[in-house]
Amino acid sequence: MYQFFVENDQVQQDTIVIIGTDVNHIGNVLRMKSGERVRVSDSSGMSYLCHIVEIMPDEVRLGIDERDELGTEFAHRVYLFQGLPKSDKMELIIQKSVELGVYAVIPVAMTNCVVKLDAKKAQAKVKRWQAIAESAAKQSKRTMIPKVHMPVSWKEALSMAQDLTLTLVPYENERGLTATRNLMASIPEDATIGVMIGPEGGFADAEIAAVDEYEQMHRISLGRRILRTETAGPATLSMLIYQLDI
Repeated sequence: MYQFFVENDQVQQDTIVIIGTDVNHIGNVLRMKSGERVRVSDSSGMSYLCHIVEIMPDEVRLGIDERDELGTEFAHRVYLFQGLPKSDKMELIIQKSVELGVYAVIPVAMTNCVVKLDAKKAQAKVKRWQAIAESAAKQSKRTMIPKVHMPVSWKEALSMAQDLTLTLVPYENERGLTATRNLMASIPEDATIGVMIGPEGGFADAEIAAVDEYEQMHRISLGRRILRTETAGPATLSMLIYQLDI
């Protein structure tokens, strides 16, 4: 069943109207027909199971069959702070993180980042990354599209992390999963969680020292093996899902 996203004002009492680029996608790419079922989420996070009533040139009209009260969202809001990686690795990181339930992705310019983005390049990249997040949200039947933020500095990332309940910082020099398990098991139900991932070169000494200055930021181990930057974030999200998702 295909997933689509609409604004709240496109939802009426028993019908939903899809407009924009999804109209062409439904009619000409997917070649869907009247009567086929789709899943739709609005901007408030409510999801609906619907059937296609009519496909017109500029809109698709759906009939609401039932509301999905359970939803598919992770019980906690998880923010991924990702050190900017090389080449197109960020695309893979965003895709897999969205599939795993991340609430938002914040690219971070760190000392060991090879990639340097000026404002113009950053805007183009974020537009591309946001489209990937939307595609992954549709594929994984999310009820919301995670936001990909404009890249921030390390100082700005620390400031943002201060507003969260706690932030997990996977670090290659940490040893032992027992402390990681215990920390994850102690996360309260209403927590907001940050996951801070270094770039290919890892965290600089000054950066990891800064982490230790914040009570709500915790260095953790992901096991005995050293993970690539594109693996560490999804690995941490998977561990959180296993521990916390219901």
